[in-house]
Amino acid sequence: MSLKRPAKDQPKNFEFNSSSLQAANAMVAKYPEGKKQSAVMALLYIAQKQNDNWIPLVAMKYIAKFLDMPYIKVYEVATFYSMYNLSPVGKYFVQVCTTTPCMIRGAGKLVEACKEKISENESQLSIDKNCSWVEVECLGACVNAPMMQINDEYYEDLDKNKTLKILDKILKGETPKPGSYRGRINNEPENNRKTLMDLKNA
Repeated sequence: MSLKRPAKDQPKNFEFNSSSLQAANAMVAKYPEGKKQSAVMALLYIAQKQNDNWIPLVAMKYIAKFLDMPYIKVYEVATFYSMYNLSPVGKYFVQVCTTTPCMIRGAGKLVEACKEKISENESQLSIDKNCSWVEVECLGACVNAPMMQINDEYYEDLDKNKTLKILDKILKGETPKPGSYRGRINNEPENNRKTLMDLKNA
């Protein structure tokens, strides 16, 4: 596992906006009295979503005060889990799965598309600072390989040309439709159902 380091350039201030504050309070309310520190992961995610997909150090300190817990404990959580970004990744953060099922079905072509459209190197912001990409381990959509995740959405059953078109849209500020790009619903078989066809005789 590579060491995660905070960005060199850090903002001086952070606080939840009204919608984030509402979401944070709702999350804390789910925990018993005296156990609100258990909401730390959810609050880190809320902060990341508010702050263009990354968490500055001041946000960790803000959350520590919000939850009445030591700052170092918030920092430990943020640096341990790969879902938290400690430096800017852009408005659109592209994660390409390159684990075996996706690799076998052409994930390398998706990586080529990212290099052509976004940046030559992983974790490097595009020229307009609006997008970056990275290779990741299994995202749990192996049946619909190869696939990638953009922010919170999955894009599945891809090839290079489809990936290029998706990236063109996000680079224009558009939101491409998530899901299968071969017309499948969820992870249904490609050649129609083969099991439980006759429930009456089951």
